[in-house]
Amino acid sequence: MKFLATQLSDLLSQQQNRSNLKALFKYILFLIAVILIYAVLFCWIMRVVEKQEHSFVTGVYWALTVMSTLGFGDITFHSDIGRIFSIMVLSSGVILLLIVLPFTFIRYFYAPWLEAQIRHRAPRAVPGDMAGHVIICRYDTVVRGLIRKLSVLGIPYFILEPDATEAASLYEDGVPIITGEIDNSATYKAARVSEARMVLANTEDAVNTNITLTVRELSADVPIVAIVENVDSVDILELAGASHVLPLKQKLGEHLAYRVTAQHTSMHVIGTFKDLLIAEFPVQNTPLAGRMIRETNLRQITGVSVVGIWERGHLLPAKPDTVLSELSVPVIVGTAEQIAEIESLLVIYNINYNPVLIIGCGNVGYAVARALKKKEVSFHVVERNKALRARTSAIANELFIGDAADRDVLMQAGLAEAPSVVITTNDDAMNIYLAVYCRRLNPALRIVSRITHERNLEAIHRAGADFVLSYASIETESIISYLQKRELIVIGEGIDLFVVKVPKSLTGRSLGETSIGSEIGMTVIAIQKGENIMTNPPADAVLEPGSDILMVGSTEQRDQFMTRFGA
Repeated sequence: MKFLATQLSDLLSQQQNRSNLKALFKYILFLIAVILIYAVLFCWIMRVVEKQEHSFVTGVYWALTVMSTLGFGDITFHSDIGRIFSIMVLSSGVILLLIVLPFTFIRYFYAPWLEAQIRHRAPRAVPGDMAGHVIICRYDTVVRGLIRKLSVLGIPYFILEPDATEAASLYEDGVPIITGEIDNSATYKAARVSEARMVLANTEDAVNTNITLTVRELSADVPIVAIVENVDSVDILELAGASHVLPLKQKLGEHLAYRVTAQHTSMHVIGTFKDLLIAEFPVQNTPLAGRMIRETNLRQITGVSVVGIWERGHLLPAKPDTVLSELSVPVIVGTAEQIAEIESLLVIYNINYNPVLIIGCGNVGYAVARALKKKEVSFHVVERNKALRARTSAIANELFIGDAADRDVLMQAGLAEAPSVVITTNDDAMNIYLAVYCRRLNPALRIVSRITHERNLEAIHRAGADFVLSYASIETESIISYLQKRELIVIGEGIDLFVVKVPKSLTGRSLGETSIGSEIGMTVIAIQKGENIMTNPPADAVLEPGSDILMVGSTEQRDQFMTRFGA
């Protein structure tokens, strides 16, 4: 009874449902009035025409049996007037009782009742003993990648959803969710915000400000990570109390710019782990092109270890007999001194001093332009939106207004001589098309592109892109690195660095015996025990208990590793 009362209260609490019930009640009153009129007319026709006396109750009984098409036949008319009246009552009954009434009942009562039941299924609070969880303020396509990572890391999370019906649907799909208004302090109390590990404000900038202020009313200590669309909103969110503000479109543009090859050979540091730097560099126009990794003697000369090789968007394991091509981009691990030494050896080699080409100068493209400007790399911009002319022309070496799908525009912008092109439109289909087009017009070009949806990753690689990165990937990696209190490491779209304790099933076995690389596809870049780190370990390296394995691969590959070895 308590559950029924709660549902009725929920049903009647909404203005729309109350209006629906009023409409249903009015129709029922109209139907009762019609039945009563038919009963009166029945009695009158029976008395005047048929010369029979019947009570008013009999009239109501007759009207209902005829309108509902039951037709018991115990009371009938024998005159034409009576039969015409019967036909009229029967026809109106079919419409009013058998057609309109069911649809009206379903539309104005049964459907809202079912919705109230569904809404009531959505949890409105986290378990009473919950702690160390992440509170996410909106569920979207970007968050899906984040929650996969949180699940892999064993970090509990809950998503806020103001729409109770949508929350119930997500809950039925197995998504940890609670329903409540994201700007209401009661919602965060129910989510035990004071015990949370982090609050992710990932809606619009203005709403994120409101979320931050609301959370700070309840807890001064809980970390709040806010996502901002506009760089100008960073200061506002920080003043509101956000612990960490992520201008993701700016970050995405910067990381795309870092992957550009231009001018001379240089190292790009991806990130750090302990005292080691993870970096990458292009082989193009250096003496390393066409040589096997063992022939380069990089480890003997500088001490760095080659742990992987990018080849047209795919990270391949670094084997001693792997041949480096002009398009190869080795990923190396070493100390800061070792990375600086290899850069000093290769910086004398020129790649191409022609301007880099940027296609699209929205928020991401503008961030790419600013990053290249900071690196003192010349660049041209192709943009079809004339409204962006003033902002873009102020920073670009040269601006070309026109459609990037126009061959003449691209050639005028210098595509044929450019060392790299950065494709930054917000349309995956257009980015894939432009990747194919640019690859055809300049086969030696390095193509760096953004994507929106992870499902298009393989397609854009097949189209010819050398490096791809998405908004979702930057957000996920930024948040995970913040949670783990480490520097952001962006290796590439779909590729991550994992640190895993050696499972019992692998203890005492050599690395070659595990088949981590050959069967699962992950690349082991180092083995750490205490303060000792062995980079690029050989196949006969023994996995000792208590050691950590540093591996590069996808989340799916890590799941396979954990399933197979019980990590």
